[in-house]
Amino acid sequence: MAGECVPEGRDVKEMDEEELWELINDNRHRICLGVQPCMLIPYLRQARVLSEVDEDEILTCPSLANRSMRTSHMLDLLRTQGRNGAVALLESLMIHYPNLYTQVTGRKPSAEPSRFSGLIKYSELTEYLVRAVTGMQKELHEARQEAQRFKLRCVTLESEISQVMEQEEKSRCLQTDCERMRRHLAAAHREVNKLKDEKCDFFVRYTAAIEEKSAVNIRCRDLNLQVYQLQTELRKAQTETDFQKRRSLRCASPAETQQLREEVRSLRCQLLQAEKFKPANEDILVQDLMEAKEGQRELGEQLRRYREENERLLREKEELLDQKECLSLQVEKLTLDCDMYQQKSTVIQSQMRDLQAERDQAYLSRDEAQAQIARSLAEKDILRCQLVELQEKVFTLRTRGGHRERIDTSELSWESQGSSSEECSTPPRPRLRRMQAINPASLSSCNSECEDAVPSSIRSRVAEPPCPESLRRREEALYADSSVDMGETDSTLDDFVFLPCEGKVKQSPRQASSCGKSSDCLSRTSAPPFLMRSRPKAIRITGRVVTISFQGEALLSQLTVVGGNRTGVFVHQVTEGTAAHSVGISPGAQIVEVKYEHNHQALRMVLADSTLEEALWALNQVSGFCHLSLRPRQDAYESLLQQLQSSELSSGDSFYVRVNMSLPGGPGGALAVSCNDILHVTNTWPAGTEGSWCASHVHTSQQLDLQSGTVPNYYRAQRLLIRAIEDMSFQTKTCRKVERVVAKEKQKAVRIVSTGRQGRNPLWVSVEDREAKSTEPVDTSAPRSCVTLMPYTLVTPHYPPICRPILLLPTVLGRILDKKLAAWQGFQLCQPEELSPSEHAARLQRSEVLEECEQGGNRCYTLQSVEKVMQKGIHCVLPLGLDCVRRLHRAEIFPIIIFIAQSARSARKLRSKLHRHGQSEEQLLACSQSEEPLLDKLPCLYRSVASDSWCDSNALVNSLHTIIWEEQKKIVWVEPDLW
Repeated sequence: MAGECVPEGRDVKEMDEEELWELINDNRHRICLGVQPCMLIPYLRQARVLSEVDEDEILTCPSLANRSMRTSHMLDLLRTQGRNGAVALLESLMIHYPNLYTQVTGRKPSAEPSRFSGLIKYSELTEYLVRAVTGMQKELHEARQEAQRFKLRCVTLESEISQVMEQEEKSRCLQTDCERMRRHLAAAHREVNKLKDEKCDFFVRYTAAIEEKSAVNIRCRDLNLQVYQLQTELRKAQTETDFQKRRSLRCASPAETQQLREEVRSLRCQLLQAEKFKPANEDILVQDLMEAKEGQRELGEQLRRYREENERLLREKEELLDQKECLSLQVEKLTLDCDMYQQKSTVIQSQMRDLQAERDQAYLSRDEAQAQIARSLAEKDILRCQLVELQEKVFTLRTRGGHRERIDTSELSWESQGSSSEECSTPPRPRLRRMQAINPASLSSCNSECEDAVPSSIRSRVAEPPCPESLRRREEALYADSSVDMGETDSTLDDFVFLPCEGKVKQSPRQASSCGKSSDCLSRTSAPPFLMRSRPKAIRITGRVVTISFQGEALLSQLTVVGGNRTGVFVHQVTEGTAAHSVGISPGAQIVEVKYEHNHQALRMVLADSTLEEALWALNQVSGFCHLSLRPRQDAYESLLQQLQSSELSSGDSFYVRVNMSLPGGPGGALAVSCNDILHVTNTWPAGTEGSWCASHVHTSQQLDLQSGTVPNYYRAQRLLIRAIEDMSFQTKTCRKVERVVAKEKQKAVRIVSTGRQGRNPLWVSVEDREAKSTEPVDTSAPRSCVTLMPYTLVTPHYPPICRPILLLPTVLGRILDKKLAAWQGFQLCQPEELSPSEHAARLQRSEVLEECEQGGNRCYTLQSVEKVMQKGIHCVLPLGLDCVRRLHRAEIFPIIIFIAQSARSARKLRSKLHRHGQSEEQLLACSQSEEPLLDKLPCLYRSVASDSWCDSNALVNSLHTIIWEEQKKIVWVEPDLW
């Protein structure tokens, strides 16, 4: 297998045709099962063993039903090509199926060009390998898209889970409330049932009381009847008694009288009992009736109260449910408002920091301007005094001797030949001008030579403080004096100081114009008396560039430097006893440029904006006599030292790069980066880590540093990039299915970016060959042959203040989705303009035409139409192609570029819309394949949408809306023109 130790077999080049095909036929079954013809056909076509007809027959023949049959047919066609067919087949297996190649030939695959048979030229083989690398990049890009899709899916699922958990928590709260309401309702129901039972008991008691009352009434009626009967009988008995009494009186016996008395007594007792029973029973019955009526009334009132309370509780329940819904809506609204206010507060804080930085910079500029004003006024006073003295001397000489005819050549002759200079007429009153690096008093004897020289100072000659416009012109003049271009003119050479070094006097050529005539050239072996220095220290004139010449052998051992491209490179320490110390170089001077000779070529390195790594490399190249241009900036140097000591800065470097390859993390603080990441490089020469940079990841929406670490410097990263491309060209491809699964989890590894800039480092601009640039003819028609792979590219941040335009790719799909996206609120489709021929030609010359609507017509999309939509504060949807991106960038318009990846499956989802617009699925796939490689050549980042992250066009438009909202908040990083 691939992991086992395989003995080396015979070399393929040593085998003849029969042996090769016998070897292939022995493994024919294995080859047919494990090989995909579409992978090998490009190489076989490149080796010219298969034709286009053979390719069509292999891939599209209906009789070849499966892959094994197509592979077998391909082997039959290769058999007709003889030994070349067998060799080409084995070489293609070595590239695409190295394990199968080992199993067939018994030899390990190798990436050495000598292992190839020569059927393909080396350039064509390289081109094929580059295409293979491009294919691998596409696979890695698809893997990155798949990983991004899974990441988005995970984020979506996490958000859904959080929403479900919130809903579950809400449902639990609702369930608790409902359970509490149910318990309350059950308690109320039990109370109602209890009241109903009591009511029933009261009704039973009331009914019993009524029945008892009726019975009492009947009893009362009966008793009344009995009373009436007794009264009747009593009257009758009284009558009889009276009669009997009268009778007894007449004739009464004692026995009868006694009997009658007994009967009367009994009757009287019965009457008394009847009279006592009636009022007591009636009172009792009436009292019971009143109590029953009162209890019934109370029960009815209590039942009515319970019913009202039940209705009130139901109403309160409905109100609480409505209030709960309102509160949930208010919570969602407050959450969105909170997020928005957090974003606003973050933006405001960043703006406040920027304002504070600008305020501090304004304070520093004000202090520098005030110091410059004070120095200017002091210089003016000195110059006024010198002017008065010179005028008095001139007037005295004129009155004594009159006009001089010529200057005595013997006083100024310092040439070895003793030749005299040309005669000059007596000049008029000399004009006032500022000397830059030489004491003006020492040049009083040569004022007559330089009377017509253009003054190097443009400062005002009045005592009043200058206005802001004057300060601005003064800063521009100072910048022009210290720029690179001034180094090539006579005004910069006038600042050149000739100093003695190692017992010899060194000097540089100087040109002086006087009266329209050129003076004699100065000798290199001796210096004129007025240019000889009287003290070893260099003359300091703040804000001006002073050029000093000395012997710069091993220059880095004579002095050390600090700083970088943001602050400038400053002299930090000077070794005593060296040539740099003897000429008066002191700490605090900024190194502007250095000139020296190397291999008989004059080189000039401008270090005004160079990094610390670039400056150290440039100064290390100096060997021999050199010219060092310095600008005294003591305040900036002391501020840099304070920041370095307080650990606010690690160096004076600060720039941003875009990474064009993936780098894994490692021990020692190595930073893990991915392709297309933005890094903030803060130190190009960290202590203890040679060949590394200190860098940090940058926040996508704010210019803030995140995770920090070290990354390889440009040269190490370039070697790693080349090694990564070689590894990708010959990586193992045993199982394509497993490889696709693994590739989906990986990100894009390499972004191939080349440049035509010549030099040691394309990021450096300091090295310049003056003689070669001035003497060698430039052939503008010759193509640029220097192509360099760049692991890092410089980028600059941009903050679009308004809504950015939208560019959807591929173009075929973008034309379909543009109108649908423009129908959303906050979006508008860019409309073409009808221009006259003259206006069309003028705008085309000004590069304001983005794209023509039709060939030969005057309808076109222009920058003005895009800006008109952007001024409304909405997104402009561009129905254009990739060619418009650079034109928009030149106009400071940065569109949001969204590439929608396509596959056969995703193209089928858009079949109906494609047919409606006169397009086909094949055209969409071809457009996507042709435009996808061009995205890496754009000078800005783009956003990619995976082909399986949407199900239909509506879901795709919704996804685009979310992506646009995210991209609008990000910083736009733009690369410069690399050619």
